[in-house]
Amino acid sequence: MEELLSILRELHPEVDFETCSTLIDDKILDSIDIVTLVAEIGSEFGVEVPAEELTPENFNSAKALWEMVQRLDEE
Repeated sequence: MEELLSILRELHPEVDFETCSTLIDDKILDSIDIVTLVAEIGSEFGVEVPAEELTPENFNSAKALWEMVQRLDEE
């Protein structure tokens, strides 16, 4: 999880990713951030994020992102 938080902090150092659960709803993450995250997740964790996983629910919080990474890693 710490690696993921580090990636997120590089994108938006001003955001408290440990408590924020509205990253998409509040437009903190934009489409460029999502593309960057998908690439970084692939590189850092060795998982491919398929198109059907690109949902607001999976990107609204660091916790949701981490759960997605873990789920994809098990496949």
